[in-house]
Amino acid sequence: MTESALQLLVLVRFLCFVAVIYLGLHIVFSRLISRSDSKILWFFSIITLPLTRPMRAWFVPGATESRLRFVALVFYVVLWVLILMAAKIVESTLH
Repeated sequence: MTESALQLLVLVRFLCFVAVIYLGLHIVFSRLISRSDSKILWFFSIITLPLTRPMRAWFVPGATESRLRFVALVFYVVLWVLILMAAKIVESTLH
């Protein structure tokens, strides 16, 4: 049971890590590129849309996209750290 829980935590930890990387890159590139028709910004907006969609429910309808991306980044960083700590606890119970 604990070994399968550890494997699940490693998978979710990896997904959170990828979410943090993509959201961070989206924030950086959106500050560097000002063209609205940029293919790079389009790519990151498609990739990060499922990550920022849950954050929209917490905000008023007029919230800016950059604010949503930042809050999503903070959320996934905190989740990633919590999963790291949970994985350490589960791993220590295996030994």
